[in-house]
Amino acid sequence: MERTGVDGIFSFENAHDLFFPLVAAAPVCSLDLMTNVAIAFPRSPLHLAHAAYDLHLLSEGRFRLGLGSQVRAHVERRFGARWHKPVPQMREWVLATKAILDSWQGGTQVDFRGEYTTHTLMTPAFDPGPNPFGVPRILVGALGPRMNEMAAEVADGILVMPFNSGRHMRERTMPAIARGLATAGRTLADLEITVEVIVGVGRNDEELAAAMGMRHLLAFYGSTPAYRPVLDVEGWGDLQPEMNMLSKRGEWQQMAGLITDDMVSTIGVHGTPAQCADEIVARYGDWADRVCAYFPYYTAGDDLIGEFTAALKKASARAVRSCSTSPTG
Repeated sequence: MERTGVDGIFSFENAHDLFFPLVAAAPVCSLDLMTNVAIAFPRSPLHLAHAAYDLHLLSEGRFRLGLGSQVRAHVERRFGARWHKPVPQMREWVLATKAILDSWQGGTQVDFRGEYTTHTLMTPAFDPGPNPFGVPRILVGALGPRMNEMAAEVADGILVMPFNSGRHMRERTMPAIARGLATAGRTLADLEITVEVIVGVGRNDEELAAAMGMRHLLAFYGSTPAYRPVLDVEGWGDLQPEMNMLSKRGEWQQMAGLITDDMVSTIGVHGTPAQCADEIVARYGDWADRVCAYFPYYTAGDDLIGEFTAALKKASARAVRSCSTSPTG
């Protein structure tokens, strides 16, 4: 992946543990490494702090801890963990993990007392001491306004969920982020915004047709009630209950059939490397510090990913030059 020109890679919760691949990657590459996302509530903030500390050390300061809440059914029935109120609980997980990391870095006694978790004991045997590469950043995966607002207030960054659109980002996400920053007395300069994008990229008809496999992922996301606000903003909210019903019957192909070309190009991006790059910059360039590309359900080879990466860096550089030379600044 490093040879393709990307700046970083992420792991995610699927059929394998998401921390172990990054342990293997850290010493053999110079890429930024990130969990995207580690499901927070089944893990103690202490476990998260230790994993983040060690990966930051192994990678020599290139690790970011991305956390997410998942949904109640998975937290309770798949992980066997407790589900409370996700926004205030995630707030505590971020603050508690930060408090533990800061106590190690500063040589102070940890003293975090919350409604859902408490950490007041740290004897020398369990304290790794200051990390020579500093304290790793903690980012929160967010879609709804309350989670975005909370994350903007207390986290180091936000991972904007990939089931998204330019209009939803402009009308729902950014106002929520602005409210959270204002509450904390912070500015956008204090927050790293990573916009995740579902990318269907191809250089010819065959590759572009294969890339339309992204319909299945869009349908999977769209069937989840938590993602309906994105569909509502674009006028497609009535499809969500239908996709949800089909998912419960296991009719995955029929679900994907409900995803139109317009939905593909509005929620994801689809086209040649240059077309996808230009669309991403036009849609999210005003806000994104980083772009996290997600290539789902089809094989995008290294050469194709490399061409897309080069096109995205080129489009981003053009946008920066255009902004810096415009009469309005």
